[in-house]
Amino acid sequence: QLQLVESGGGLVQPGGSLRLSCAASRFILDYYAIGWFRQAPGKEREGLLCISHNGGMTNYADSVKGRFTISRDNAKNTVYLQMNSLKPEDTAVYYCAARQLFNICSLSENRYDYWGQGTQVTVSS
Repeated sequence: QLQLVESGGGLVQPGGSLRLSCAASRFILDYYAIGWFRQAPGKEREGLLCISHNGGMTNYADSVKGRFTISRDNAKNTVYLQMNSLKPEDTAVYYCAARQLFNICSLSENRYDYWGQGTQVTVSS
């Protein structure tokens, strides 16, 4: 069974930064597009950013442009989400997801086959 494990969540003050990691096990991440999503209480899951299998394409939701960055290190089988200038409204459970796609990625959750368990991010003073 392919597994994704998110880490790096926690409590941060408004304006602060966090870096989330999405580590893959039991499969080689090189062949997979990765998306980052979040779900706040009472809200639908939201697609934030995605990156193609080789990093050649990225896509960002308007809500995170200029603040969040996605990157990948295929040698470490890990994808990162760098979050800066965090706001209270960024509070949510953050998920990474994978699908075997080449050269493209998607912000639609329906395009992804494998999901991590999520990591909580809380932005509060």
